[in-house]
Amino acid sequence: MNARTEPAEAETEPESPARPPLIREFLLVAGLFLVYKLGRRLATGHTLEAFRNARDVWRLERAVDLPHETAVQSALLHGDTLVHLANTYYATVHFPATLAFLVWLYLRRPAHYVWARRVLAVVTTAALVLPFTFPLAPPRMLTGTGLVDTARIYGPSVYGPPSSDHLSNQFAAMPSLHFGWALMVAIGLIAATRSRWRGLWLLHPLITLLVIVGTANHYWLDAIVATAMLGLALAVIHPPRRTATTAGRGADRLGAPEPALAGAAR
Repeated sequence: MNARTEPAEAETEPESPARPPLIREFLLVAGLFLVYKLGRRLATGHTLEAFRNARDVWRLERAVDLPHETAVQSALLHGDTLVHLANTYYATVHFPATLAFLVWLYLRRPAHYVWARRVLAVVTTAALVLPFTFPLAPPRMLTGTGLVDTARIYGPSVYGPPSSDHLSNQFAAMPSLHFGWALMVAIGLIAATRSRWRGLWLLHPLITLLVIVGTANHYWLDAIVATAMLGLALAVIHPPRRTATTAGRGADRLGAPEPALAGAAR
């Protein structure tokens, strides 16, 4: 009598990785965001040094022929609606998009979630060191560049006057975690999904880059440094091996992406 056997693939297919405990992960992620906010606040001050460093960064970018930030801002200033959308994107997308990314990975790709959370934690922690060692005024504060503070003029703005802003450190422009986190969101979704269109998630960091530069909140170099830091973290912290379980089966699809993430993936 022949026993009925299951296909070989079913016998060897790895079990779905268990999700980490929800309460622990909530505390870890909440702690990451809290460290991000409080850490930047601890590095306040050093105003003169921040402006001196800003002039050095501006001169360095011109010396190596990086594109001029004013070219991006000039494109935004062609219409009030466009610049208002850019300011809104800067003010509202950064945290929600990253949080939505982590929640989706936790629910649908637990192994990739652990990897992404570790990478974000390392990059964020490392990024908090630079404001202590290299305070940097954003380009919107630097005179003689032709740039304007689009958020203050057109709104919405997340910052008040530096002297009275007790919620953020405006002299911590480098690195740009706006860009670093956006790039990790795209890389994480590309690694964790299988759609042939998943490369479109790169639109999120691309739009973020144009927004942070066009609104004069960051220099090109801020994004370059963030990319280098993320690259080092990814070189040390490897993603899980792609399997039918970790990357999702063909029938397990992420539908239309959130507007904040701008792309398409399954």
